[in-house]
Amino acid sequence: MSERVLIPRNRGFLFLDSHPAGCARLVADMWRACPDSAGVPEGDGPVALVIGSSAGYGLAATVAGLKRAGIRGIAVSFEKAPTERRTATAGWYRTAATADIARAAGRDLVFLNGDAFSDAMKEQVADLIERRFGGRLDYLVYSVAAPRRTDPDTGATYASVLRPIGEANRTKTLVFDDRGVPEVREVETAPAGGDDVEQTVAVMGGADWERWVDHLAGRGLLGEGFTTVALSYIGSPLTAAIYRQGTIGAAKAHLEATARALDERLGTTVGGRAVTSVNGAAVTQSSTAIPGIALYTGLLRGVLGEALVPPVHQLAALWDQLTGGAPLAVDDEGRVRLDTWELTPEVQASVAERWEAATTDTIAALADLDWFQAEVRRLYGFSVPGIDYTAPVATDVPWPATGS
Repeated sequence: MSERVLIPRNRGFLFLDSHPAGCARLVADMWRACPDSAGVPEGDGPVALVIGSSAGYGLAATVAGLKRAGIRGIAVSFEKAPTERRTATAGWYRTAATADIARAAGRDLVFLNGDAFSDAMKEQVADLIERRFGGRLDYLVYSVAAPRRTDPDTGATYASVLRPIGEANRTKTLVFDDRGVPEVREVETAPAGGDDVEQTVAVMGGADWERWVDHLAGRGLLGEGFTTVALSYIGSPLTAAIYRQGTIGAAKAHLEATARALDERLGTTVGGRAVTSVNGAAVTQSSTAIPGIALYTGLLRGVLGEALVPPVHQLAALWDQLTGGAPLAVDDEGRVRLDTWELTPEVQASVAERWEAATTDTIAALADLDWFQAEVRRLYGFSVPGIDYTAPVATDVPWPATGS
């Protein structure tokens, strides 16, 4: 097994390698931070499928589901294995650590690595539910952020883009140079053109979520009361032009429309539910790619400090609602709102004031930059407390075995 000392090397917010021990410790810390629940069943828990389980809110959904609801079932993600030149992706190591936690908790959770958009993966999951989990699925959590998707019916490949709709958007954004020195810049993003909106909706909208539900329903695998949720984000008016009102926002609107259609159908067929869950801001590998989001998140942390709600706490609250531990409370659009702490008028006014004042010279006093930079590094297993980064670490970590 290969062992070496890993030094963080990055291009902006993207790191070339990931640290296995740091990723494992991060997952263990999430597990410890997730509140216990008296309602976790002693024996077999509900059968759940988490699609996009290795990062961000999908990872939080998996960890919180294990601890808060005692789930068993299947977790799907798409990660790269280690090679001679590179470590595995961070999600690979996080998945291995999550599998260890599930095993220690006595929960039968199978981890599959592959293209969640493909019908082959849908069929593999359906076979597993049928053979291993009694032919009944109770919950499906959909948390997929991807740059492209191939339609299994047509073979056409669609690519998502981050663009405003209608006119160019000029916004502030936060970058760091090679020494980690922050700079506030203004960047302009050209508007969507051609079929950019349709392409982004095809990737990030509800088409694949609906296809998953249809495939599993066609196999007769949806249990009575089956509930499915797609994880989403609305965000602040400060980032609306590039996010909620942009191409990604069009995809989110399609996701919400899909939820309403699925909710009506599932209510009729299995007495079930379909909702979207609007989560609060967090530093994720997806969010750091969006202009303005890094600046906004750093300023939000500067306003809220420790009151910023981490993803695993949000997802613990979601599982409580999904499993009946708390009422399933939705807004007029049928969305569970886990972002209310972020979008209060007082918080948004404070962030907006700091946003207006933010320059390269002032940003250190307005945003929690130490926290933000550490959060970015922790996405790849670096800057995790308790890890000796001077010690060699084994990088050839195997993918979790599926067992019998």
